[in-house]
Amino acid sequence: MTGGSAGRLQPGRPPRYGGARPVRPQRGMVTAEFAFASLAMVGAVVLIAWLLTALMLLAQCQGLAAEVARQEARGDRRAAADAIADRPPGAVVHVGTARDRVRVEVSLDARPWASWLPAVPLRAEAVVLREPS
Repeated sequence: MTGGSAGRLQPGRPPRYGGARPVRPQRGMVTAEFAFASLAMVGAVVLIAWLLTALMLLAQCQGLAAEVARQEARGDRRAAADAIADRPPGAVVHVGTARDRVRVEVSLDARPWASWLPAVPLRAEAVVLREPS
């Protein structure tokens, strides 16, 4: 008998017959898994960017509400009108006054990036004490 190992079973290794290579039935699975993982990561990045855009619009609405409320509380209607003119597109501003307070509400049905995407209802409110005149 010769010292070759062809045809012998070795623990932990697939059998080799005449030098043939073992069959790999799952060849290419890593590539397919990588493709699906890449698509999932791209989708997650797009979703996070969309959410950040919606949060930025909410911050703009909150800043607008606070600014208009401050100007109305001071009695500076021209500055309040200028601030309202700089509102995000589609935003609706409601100014309410009471005896000692000014309440401003800004609402916006935000559609970041495209009009066919679902609308996100955003609402910001500011209440400021009226300054003595």
